[in-house]
Amino acid sequence: MAFLSPVQRALLKAVSKLGYGNPFLPERVQSERAVLGGDFVEGEPVWSYRIDQPGPRANVWRIQERLEPVVEQLRARLGEGTEAGEQDLVLYEDAALQVLYTRYYRSFYDAGFGPGAARPDAGRWLFYGNFQADWRHFFQIEGIRLPTGHDARHTFACFRQIQRDFEYVFRDIIGSSMPAARLRASVWQSIFTHDMRRYRRTLYARMGEFATLITGPSGTGKELAARAIAESRYVPFDEQRMSFANDDGESFFPINISALSPTLVESELFGHRRGAFTGAVADRKGWLESCPESGSVFLDELGDLDPAIQVKLLRVIETRTFHPVGDTAGRQFQGKLIAATNRDLTVAMRKGQFREDLYYRLCSDQVTTPSLAEQLADSPGVLRELVFYMARRVAGPEAEELAREVMQWIEGNLGMDYPWPGNYRELEQCVKNVLIRRNYRPSRAGAEDPLELFSRETRAGRLSVDELVSRYVTIVYSQTGSYEETARRLGLDRRTVKAKLDTGLLRRLRS
Repeated sequence: MAFLSPVQRALLKAVSKLGYGNPFLPERVQSERAVLGGDFVEGEPVWSYRIDQPGPRANVWRIQERLEPVVEQLRARLGEGTEAGEQDLVLYEDAALQVLYTRYYRSFYDAGFGPGAARPDAGRWLFYGNFQADWRHFFQIEGIRLPTGHDARHTFACFRQIQRDFEYVFRDIIGSSMPAARLRASVWQSIFTHDMRRYRRTLYARMGEFATLITGPSGTGKELAARAIAESRYVPFDEQRMSFANDDGESFFPINISALSPTLVESELFGHRRGAFTGAVADRKGWLESCPESGSVFLDELGDLDPAIQVKLLRVIETRTFHPVGDTAGRQFQGKLIAATNRDLTVAMRKGQFREDLYYRLCSDQVTTPSLAEQLADSPGVLRELVFYMARRVAGPEAEELAREVMQWIEGNLGMDYPWPGNYRELEQCVKNVLIRRNYRPSRAGAEDPLELFSRETRAGRLSVDELVSRYVTIVYSQTGSYEETARRLGLDRRTVKAKLDTGLLRRLRS
């Protein structure tokens, strides 16, 4: 008897692609469909958080129900001495890993986010004993040498990391639009790279060496993305202590550069010795020294960093060493560096305000957060999703009624084409204002110049052809005030100009 039937081989290949794919891209849903066939439950094209269904979708459990008996059958065949080629054994391993991860998903969740999170270290992870037993059942079969050489302890740590990352990204980066989905997928890739097999083999221990640069307009969730990356790093599991090294420790060390003077930024980052400057009355450890190997230092508003500190930061990235202010003894930075800015660093480099060598050291890994306007252009229904999500956070059981009031206020006063220049931060302010005063008046002072926004998004290649034409037509029309003259300048038909006009953008250009 062959180890795998054609049907089983096709199933396991689909499961393997599913297990090592990025869960936040549309390909995830396609892989689920390939595994389940006619049993696939149709839903949204990408995985995004929904208040009414916050956990994994039905297809996850359907895949488990289909896969478990197949893996048990193949395990029995191996135990009986059925010969299998290396590629078939790898497919068996991938399927067994998928079964184990789903089987222990709830246990990992409870230990990290649920009621078990408050238990003492050893108590939180006691289910490792059951995990080991299941591991031996699937991977330690007498007379069989599986090709990949998976290790139970390392796999347990990887499973915990995957589950943490999924929870942070899934719960905190909201929206069913493709821009939001691409952001979730980009954060996932910052943690695991595009090749999870390579990550599992070697890169898990080296990702702290790569800095991450997060760019995007103000108020678009750059710190949320940074925190998701920081909180989802690989941490080894200690079988003797039955715990992870960071169970109770801090792993995210943020510094808002724009809120502090250069002296205080330097002190916060590098630390200082007593007497190093006025007010330094005692020795102080900086975040670079306090940060453990599994932690991350987050530099917010990087574009405002003083040039002298830029030189010191470059040395940290290049050598992983630094000196506290007023000290000659070097220190080792063991963690990961994450930076964020809403400024165009290429412009800052041309003006001599930001070091080019530092920029290229930081951008080995880049994440871009989309504006709220980009999300709404792709999927207008996202506004209602976000309003309800924010209402849930500020009003609890009153969320549904508050969300309805907010949407009515937006439709009646701002219009559904309002561009939300302050992005998610402004929308949250709107929700709170309507809750308290049943009113929200946006401040035009914070609105971004639409011509600068158009220029930046064009350079970044973020606009589709339709968006590019619509915005350009509107900009020219705002100058001419005439369909005919705009059509003449652009070589278009008058009706095309009228059809492409963006009335919301036109109001902003004229305000």
